Amino acid sequence: RRSRCQKEVTTHYHVLSMEANAHSSEFNLDKILRKNIKKLKPYRCARDDYQDGLLLDANENLYGPPESLEEKSLPDLFTYPDPHQSALKKLYGEWRGVAPEQIFVGVGSDEAIDMVIRMVCVPGEDNILICPPTYGMYKVSAAVNDIGLVKVPLTDDSFQIQPKKMLEALNEKTKIIWICSPNNPTANDIEADKIKQVLESKFNGLVILDEAYVDFSPRGSLASWTKKYPNLVVLQTFSKSWGLAGVRCGVAISSPQVISFMDRMKAPYNMNVLTSSVVVKNLKKKEEMLKTVEEIKNEKKKVVAELEKIPHVVKVFPSSANFLLFRVKSHSKEIYRAIAASGVVIRYRGDNHGCEECLRATVAKPEDTKLFLQKLKQAITEVTK
Repeated sequence: RRSRCQKEVTTHYHVLSMEANAHSSEFNLDKILRKNIKKLKPYRCARDDYQDGLLLDANENLYGPPESLEEKSLPDLFTYPDPHQSALKKLYGEWRGVAPEQIFVGVGSDEAIDMVIRMVCVPGEDNILICPPTYGMYKVSAAVNDIGLVKVPLTDDSFQIQPKKMLEALNEKTKIIWICSPNNPTANDIEADKIKQVLESKFNGLVILDEAYVDFSPRGSLASWTKKYPNLVVLQTFSKSWGLAGVRCGVAISSPQVISFMDRMKAPYNMNVLTSSVVVKNLKKKEEMLKTVEEIKNEKKKVVAELEKIPHVVKVFPSSANFLLFRVKSHSKEIYRAIAASGVVIRYRGDNHGCEECLRATVAKPEDTKLFLQKLKQAITEVTK
């Protein structure tokens, strides 16, 4: 009797399997994929290349956050988080000098990057303007949303935007201008007067100012400008100065009108309680964060001085961030691979516009800086002998 039941069950599953196989043979994903998704080249992040060793390739704050989340202080996990992130916005607004209704909180800056494109750009019709070399996610998010790209490169000499050329390149389908300051991968501030020229033009679109590294900049944030320019959206993150890259939290600061539409578009509970709890705790220890920022800036000066002593390094670019871009005489990609093989990972940037033979390295703690410089010299000797 048991044998008969087992046989019937086996037969039943065999029939289901045949039906599933028959159905799968009729399904053709290629026929339903959007054309722009078929052609999509994903953003290549630092961890796609290397996962182990001294990782100086992602511009993280290797000194860590003011405070981590201890198990005894975990928030309740059985209830949904505050969909408005009221406590976080209040603290952040007080720090940046803006009202809570001017703040959107999202999953890193990337959620806001994608959201503003979806908010104002019509797929297959509109375009955005970027200034290479710059952060790669602008291009990827545009491709995901089937949005065109208008490119006006930064100047070759000082990596500055060119407002006149940018405004001349606009057309009736351009909905967003992207500016990154301090810029990634070049680390420099974009001059405030040049940003103002763009904002005070007749461009009827959003101007996005990505300030991911702004707390390392001597100029500081331009977030207060959102009170004067209603089309300005300032992006910031907890991944850099705050040392909280792992919690994935970013903010957008803009006019209440712009933020209201971003809030309409977001998922109801886009931020989890663990992330918001960690961020709120750290916002209450701002002075500790700023102290760490000063330590990193002081260490950066030492790294610059040491890099400039290396004969094969021809230029160390000015930096208002927590990383350095430097140019070598030759063999930049080979040096990048050789130093990675020795256990120290930096970023190759020689394939970016205007960054020929360039490498990028995060400013680390003093003991890690010593190892980085040692391995860099060894790698240069190895590939240039």
